[in-house]
Amino acid sequence: MDMSKDWMDTPRHEKEYQVGVERFLHFAFSSKGVPQGEEIQCPCAKCCNIFWLKRDDIYDHLICHGVVKGYKRWFNHGESLFPMDIDSDIGGEYNCNDNIDELLRDRFRDNTQVDGQDMGPNECAKEFYKLVDEASQELYPGCKGFTRLSFTIRLYLLKCLHGWSNASFTSLLELLKEAMPYLNIPTSFDKTKNMVKNLGLDYQKIDACRNDCMLYRNGYENDSSCHVCGTSRYIEHHEEEDDVTSSRKPHKVAAKTLRHFPLIPRLQRLFMCTRTVEAMSWHHNERVKDGSLRHPADGESWKAFDNRHEDFAKEPRNVRLGLASDGFNPFRTLSSTHSTWPVVLMVYNLPPWMSMKPDYFMLSLLIPGPQSPGNDIDVYLQPLIEELKELWESGVETYDSKENKTFNMRACLLWTINDFPAYAMLSGWSTKGKLACPCCNDETSSIYLKHSHKTVYMDHRRFLPMNHPWRHNKRSFNGKTELRSPPQLLEGSAVFDILREVDNSFGKKQKRSKNGISNWKKRSIFFELPYWKSNMFRHNLDVMHIEKNIVDSIIGTLLDIPGKTKDHAAARYDLKDMGIKKNLQPRDTKDGKKTKLAKACFSMTPAEKTIFCSVLKAAKLPDGSASNIARCVHETEKKISGYKTHDAHFMLHYLLQVPIKSILPDHVAIALVRLCSFFRRICQKVISLDEVVNLEAEIAETLCQLERIFPPSFFDIMVHLPIHLANEVRLGGPVQYRWMYPVERYMCTLKSYVRNRSRPEGSIAEGYLANECINFCSRYLHEDVHTRFNRIPRNNDECVSDEVRTPSLFPSKGCPLGGRMGDLFILDEKSEIQGHAYILNNCDKIEVYMREHEEAVNDNNPRRTKWEKAKDRSQ
Repeated sequence: MDMSKDWMDTPRHEKEYQVGVERFLHFAFSSKGVPQGEEIQCPCAKCCNIFWLKRDDIYDHLICHGVVKGYKRWFNHGESLFPMDIDSDIGGEYNCNDNIDELLRDRFRDNTQVDGQDMGPNECAKEFYKLVDEASQELYPGCKGFTRLSFTIRLYLLKCLHGWSNASFTSLLELLKEAMPYLNIPTSFDKTKNMVKNLGLDYQKIDACRNDCMLYRNGYENDSSCHVCGTSRYIEHHEEEDDVTSSRKPHKVAAKTLRHFPLIPRLQRLFMCTRTVEAMSWHHNERVKDGSLRHPADGESWKAFDNRHEDFAKEPRNVRLGLASDGFNPFRTLSSTHSTWPVVLMVYNLPPWMSMKPDYFMLSLLIPGPQSPGNDIDVYLQPLIEELKELWESGVETYDSKENKTFNMRACLLWTINDFPAYAMLSGWSTKGKLACPCCNDETSSIYLKHSHKTVYMDHRRFLPMNHPWRHNKRSFNGKTELRSPPQLLEGSAVFDILREVDNSFGKKQKRSKNGISNWKKRSIFFELPYWKSNMFRHNLDVMHIEKNIVDSIIGTLLDIPGKTKDHAAARYDLKDMGIKKNLQPRDTKDGKKTKLAKACFSMTPAEKTIFCSVLKAAKLPDGSASNIARCVHETEKKISGYKTHDAHFMLHYLLQVPIKSILPDHVAIALVRLCSFFRRICQKVISLDEVVNLEAEIAETLCQLERIFPPSFFDIMVHLPIHLANEVRLGGPVQYRWMYPVERYMCTLKSYVRNRSRPEGSIAEGYLANECINFCSRYLHEDVHTRFNRIPRNNDECVSDEVRTPSLFPSKGCPLGGRMGDLFILDEKSEIQGHAYILNNCDKIEVYMREHEEAVNDNNPRRTKWEKAKDRSQ
């Protein structure tokens, strides 16, 4: 609707202004279908489209305060942002259905306010009106399909999808401009980025002490040195002054800069965006609730949190978050030790096909290198913790585009996801030494092996039932009876009480006094969250890294790979010191000059090692399930190396059992196969509580079996941790929501953003903003546009080639792999019989003939039909 708005500039006491206010209210309430007693956004100069009021109150505000300046398009009240004269009769190649109108409305909703003294639009509003102007400009004279903004967004999308360099993008713009001078587009990448980045959200730069003592914020913004260690805030440049440099103001560069991506506006956008608002209540409205564990909401920790905080649980739109962090080298080279630490948040309100996808991850903090922050990571987490406290204690007013009203959005942090070293950094419990297990805590059973120079973690008989016969079996274990009960998990409230008086001091140069409190190094900053101490489950053990380390130990020991095996001479001398497994203890020869090591039950001959390697090398894997494992197998050297974490995952679940079962003795093979089976079953997408109970009992017996087979040096902390994984599934739900696989892949994406090697964190921040912006815009492009949300999967089951014709007998389509599209080949006799039988048993159109055959048999027809003969041959 394009009604006259001249009345907005007339004095408020004149009749024309008052009539215009009535016309506006009639338009706003009629276009949005709002009943008389309901509320809409008030566009007066005081409320600035932020507060929601009833019709009479809005009338009074507009008469008293006037309309907010610049609000010529009533986009918050049902009017289109700009006229898009798109004729549906125009050819499809020129007709663009990109919803730029809705994109701008969702991006700038509640943000087109003015400064407090009625001095015109603020910066956010200026950005909005600038983009509205860009969206109103024709791409070229007479263009009906694209505007300047929509075409620029589509170009920028192609750059992000296909990894064009900045220089190549600028060259493309220059070529388009040269070929079509009348084309209304930016002339360089920088101008394009400045246009498009206003559609995204920004980040803040916070200077930090180079020794990780403090952040220059909350009253310290103007300080030039650290108030803890006294180190200068800036990088010092020693330059000789001359006539030129002395007249210029020196440019100061901070030694370290933390980049903070505010969480609150990014969560608000999920509700403001019409494309994601419904998904934010999926966990409550659409999740299958059949008692099985399918989602974190099915875990005991989530349910206990809801019971403890009923006011929070009543609103299904309140946000549940998980936090993941890990360090990575942004330079893709082993010669550099630079370590950058991103802090990533995932939203568990979203369905599983969204919540664990990188397109919906939220980068909250980017902690700079070159060194890992270590225990000082709490210093950098302060801005995020303050946001989480605000989201819990008071919440923020957020517009729900589905309900067309605001609500008070709150959020909570459920747990952290990280590998084992990062577990210590975030929890405060040291994961090294004799008390390394954070679940067993002070009751961790450990032994230091003086010959192997390592601490091992055994005594898994304490996790068996009290009446289990192995508890009294001294000979097969450590020579002692085991009557202890399993250790109990330490509750958050108990941890908080223990660490209440701990004096946390941070900084690389600070001398931390020994607290004398068990294995605790600090009180984690997460305890500043009011609800954290009452969480049943706070930190996750990462299944991904546990699997990788266990596969390394198994393969290294079975193949006796130097440096990787756990069965070496030092391990045999440890057996002698402990007085166990006498048949494996080293024995001196009669002349005393040599030491003889007996062959263990799990040792393999060179021929058996060759068979072991050949089985893995010859394995044919489904596309995308793992990398080419054959390249990691070295048959001549009889070793396997160079495989990645996902390769180890696939080998542990599916491949290792084959050679193990055929080569090793039964009692060894059974224990290792049960270990592999445990990990495969615990990684199911859906798992019942009864199966979790069985897995807890099974892994305890399996680890005890392994203690009877392998030397103590085999049992490092990673072999011990599976004893706690089944309980974590009970508490937190399936492991797919709580392991590092998606996070590690996301780290690789962040690494790809590095263009300026001297400023890696800055490159990552700018690349993330560009990617975040284009993901947001992609939701508003029409269906035929190729984006990250609708791209064809790698293995596409829908055949798109006209050359491949699908017979009508088969209900589903498929695409052949490789370059031989549609080539014919002749089946051998066996394959023909199998294919024939498959059609008989699976094709709906054959059922008619099969029913006729069954009727003939029922009528005692002696004739054997060709269908029966075919089925007999196939069997």
